[in-house]
Amino acid sequence: MKIASTLLALLLCGPAFAQTPKSVTVPITLDHNRIVIDAYLPLPDGNTKRVRALIDTGATEMTTSQRVGEMFGSVKCDAQTCETSLPAEIQVGGMKISLSGMQSAHAPEGVPKDVMVPGMAPEINLPASILRNYEVVFDYANRQFTIGEPGSVKFEGAQVSARVNPAGLVAVTGQVQGEKLNFSLNTGSPISLLAADRLTKWHTANSSWPYLKGAVGAANVSGTSDEAARELLRVPDLHVGTPELSGIVFASLAAPAIQRLSERVGADTDGQLGGEAFRSSRLGIDYAHQAVYLDAGHGAAAPDMDVVGLTLHPEADGRFTVVGVVEIDGKPAAGDVKAGDVLVGVDGAPATGATLGQVWSLLGGAPGQKRTLTLERAGKRFTVDAPVHRLLSVKTAAPVKSPRRNPHRRN
Repeated sequence: MKIASTLLALLLCGPAFAQTPKSVTVPITLDHNRIVIDAYLPLPDGNTKRVRALIDTGATEMTTSQRVGEMFGSVKCDAQTCETSLPAEIQVGGMKISLSGMQSAHAPEGVPKDVMVPGMAPEINLPASILRNYEVVFDYANRQFTIGEPGSVKFEGAQVSARVNPAGLVAVTGQVQGEKLNFSLNTGSPISLLAADRLTKWHTANSSWPYLKGAVGAANVSGTSDEAARELLRVPDLHVGTPELSGIVFASLAAPAIQRLSERVGADTDGQLGGEAFRSSRLGIDYAHQAVYLDAGHGAAAPDMDVVGLTLHPEADGRFTVVGVVEIDGKPAAGDVKAGDVLVGVDGAPATGATLGQVWSLLGGAPGQKRTLTLERAGKRFTVDAPVHRLLSVKTAAPVKSPRRNPHRRN
């Protein structure tokens, strides 16, 4: 009788045991300042498939590889993109994340089936339109990501008022030397972006701020033709509410792109804050209450950009084409490398098939070190010993503040 009563109690309590957690924290891979996690897709046959997922607060639509789309139905392609089916949910750390309302996703055409974006490892993204239904914390300093149902996440750091548009895009107001600016938050971007005219204005007025022409390191986002001429400026400090972010690098963004960004956000916008801005911080977003929690100043100081001075374009076949070579004092930073060359390897490690972040890790080092580049030009391979340069110093940046522990919890 006692055994029967116990079994009955277990059966009655069964649904409670079957419930997924209300919030989970999972480890991340920080690839080119982008948050990448393991996620699990529930397949039609009842099994699950592990995939790499990009957490992207700057996107409003879902993107997948064609391979992921084929797991759930037919894939229809036109000249540029493919329309793919989606499961009803995706699982992160045992928690079910609903994809309700997302009828389809888009995959690029003309790339391998397991590629979502050339130069990146993820095969699916979780955009703002999904994240807005939850609470999230991006802990860059400790390499963790937390997602939970509304009311389940304990935020830390200073609370900052934010603006969340219907698509889930988040914007905050920041200050640089007392000047107020509006920024969107984009964890899918490795670098922060600023209107080109304002960046020029700041550079002219502050000649001591580290400046560079040419997209290297985190500023090398996708290697489009305009990136080779992109301007970079390191700002000593940016205040977002009370917290201070030190030594942020901004890359210039042309006026038409700023206008498109403002239209997406639904308000005048001066730029966006990307992953590089939060490299030693913890960023929490409470979508329902339109608030951001920022715990800044953990970990190491802002890094110098100590790299080989190239700008790269990741090709669909996994190769990397040089689209620009940075000039230092009027001379190319890697003298024998030309735009159009294909970077095959660095110090014997293959570049083909790697992520853009992995390639930039290979191209980094201490100033004065040499990196042996294997390149291909007109079908012929050759090597170049290219020096690592300190291209954007942090010497004028404010010192990193000691860790701040100030938990906030809304009522």
